[in-house]
Amino acid sequence: MSLPLLSVTVSREHDVVGGRQRARQLAALLGFDLQDQTRIATAVSEIARNAVGYGGGGRIDFSVEGQTRPQIFTIRVWDRGPGIADLDTILSGRYQSSTGMGLGIIGAKRLMDAFDIDSAPGRGTSVILRKLMPRRADMVTPAAAARIADSLAKRTPRDAVEEVQQQNQELLRMLEELRRRQDELVRLNAELEDTNRGVVALYAELDEKADHLRRADDLKSRFLSNMSHEFRTPLNSILALSRLLLDHADGPLSTEQATQIGFIRRAAEDLFELVNDLLDTAKIEAGKIVIRPVEFTVENLFGALRGMLRPLLVNESLILAFDDVSALPALHTDEAKVSQILRNFISNALKFTERGEVRVSARPSEDGRAVVFAVADTGIGIAPEDHEAIFQEFAQVESRLQRVVRGTGLGLPLTRKLAHLLGGSVAVHSTPGVGSTFSATIPLVYAPPATTPGETPVTVEWRVAPGKVPILLLEDNLETVLVYQTLLRHTEFQLLHARSVGEARRAVSQVEFRAAILDILLRGEDAWAFLAELGRDEATKSLPVLVVTDVDDHSKALALGARAFAQKPVDRDWLLESLRAFTTGRRRRQVLIIDDDPVSRYLLRGVLRDFPCAVVEASNGAEGVAMARRDRPDVIFCDVVMPGFSGLDVLRELSSDPATRDIPIVMNTAKVLTSEERRELARAAAVLSKESYASGGAAAEIHKALEKVGFAA
Repeated sequence: MSLPLLSVTVSREHDVVGGRQRARQLAALLGFDLQDQTRIATAVSEIARNAVGYGGGGRIDFSVEGQTRPQIFTIRVWDRGPGIADLDTILSGRYQSSTGMGLGIIGAKRLMDAFDIDSAPGRGTSVILRKLMPRRADMVTPAAAARIADSLAKRTPRDAVEEVQQQNQELLRMLEELRRRQDELVRLNAELEDTNRGVVALYAELDEKADHLRRADDLKSRFLSNMSHEFRTPLNSILALSRLLLDHADGPLSTEQATQIGFIRRAAEDLFELVNDLLDTAKIEAGKIVIRPVEFTVENLFGALRGMLRPLLVNESLILAFDDVSALPALHTDEAKVSQILRNFISNALKFTERGEVRVSARPSEDGRAVVFAVADTGIGIAPEDHEAIFQEFAQVESRLQRVVRGTGLGLPLTRKLAHLLGGSVAVHSTPGVGSTFSATIPLVYAPPATTPGETPVTVEWRVAPGKVPILLLEDNLETVLVYQTLLRHTEFQLLHARSVGEARRAVSQVEFRAAILDILLRGEDAWAFLAELGRDEATKSLPVLVVTDVDDHSKALALGARAFAQKPVDRDWLLESLRAFTTGRRRRQVLIIDDDPVSRYLLRGVLRDFPCAVVEASNGAEGVAMARRDRPDVIFCDVVMPGFSGLDVLRELSSDPATRDIPIVMNTAKVLTSEERRELARAAAVLSKESYASGGAAAEIHKALEKVGFAA
């Protein structure tokens, strides 16, 4: 949406001064600060002076674009002069001017957020300057635009002398501001020099202590890791040999011997569990745990756990039950670690529950972005004061059963660390004598940990697979990223994902992308300024950008340089069509089907799968005409009989419009045509009978019609 504010005619130098004044006044009313007011006024006066000096005069149109913050202040300066013959050379900065022509264009372009120029010898020049309005500025509505225009009309324009005085005052203010900042820098530098020696000494001491801590932590982790690995070999031997003895591989054992070896085996199993937990804890603390996200369903996970843990259920008065979770969505995270978390919960529940049941369940979280797994038992329960203690390493809560089934004291601490690694959390609700419920909230999609403030950013190495077309995706929602990856799976495109504008800038500096997909609303920022930046930068101004977002502001996206715009959720056919058009330089052929019968559209679409084309559909004649005028398809299939706006009406409308009369139209009909209808349908490229859909001859008839209009498979 564009809201006009003011138009100024420029035919002589005095008008240029007036145009500059109006630009500054409008910028002030729209909320720009003094520096931006000066930038905008300077850019407008430079382009207006070119319009007067080289184009013989013209006009300046001021308007505001956009339906969401930040809106765009747009200035169009145009003339009907001879045009600019060396425009490409001027814009590249290579033009050598003896009169100054071209220098103002380059200067104005640098002062604004977006700059478009259209010129050719004999048809004049049009320059569009755009500046993003401040975020704090009020939204400009039609009523506000009218008030701004009235306010300007009441202001008396200054003469040239007053304008020069105004410019001098602006320069003096800017110089004073620069002087103040310089004084502030001098003072800060003096303070920094005074404290620098102390800071350096403090850093040296901190580095030394941090180095000691790192070495100690590394030694601890290495000790745990090495110890765990060294213990595994003899433990495996003990477990294997005890198994042989208990299986009577070398002869029968006495009852007493079997009892003694059984005790040895159980002790070895407990020690083996402790070693495994120690090894996992050491890996997590050393940062060596690798998260391997895969897509899996909770239903399949529960099935595997059911088969794995039922052998542990030796108490006939205890039931292990799994709830039905078939309706839950799939997760994209580390399945093995989720399974390990639940195994710890379930094994603990089985140990400390003598009778009743252990129930395993899962449900969506309140925000729908995670799954809450829960293991509820009817066991001995845990006192409230011990709820935090059980998550401390090697902590044991004294109880009657604890003395019988001693654990390692590492299972629950390890479980909490694993949940945190996956971006989730654990919780416990328990009452002594009633039972306990342990829960783990795991995000549906695993998100790698973001860099914290003060932490050195992780350097991402962007690699493009051989034969793939690299596409930049700026999107902070990982579920949406997964959707894009699914849509573009098995295509020629490779998505390189950036979660912030900063990451996107680094990606653009490292990879020569063929296209970019931008979301606008990101966490803590928006991408409007980045979109304008891509259009200004010489290295990226030719990069095709698709804006796909929740914000409905099509005109602003295109004004800032986007080639295409869509609202979420994105359509796969539109996405592929757009990417292929922008990356190959040629548009995929398009077929429009206009038919009120969804079955007929479905059948026709099935036949057209044999052709390298994109198929779009309209369910009535009026919609079909609008789509034909907007998209200019290569072929149209249209039903003759439709309620309201019939196929004959569509044929008349499109045949009489110069923009669409050359599009071949294939008419479909299921009725017996009158002689008058046959005369009207003579304008169609072909006429097909819908009876062929039922007889099975539709494919041959449609192929023949398409070949007739030069649309071969």
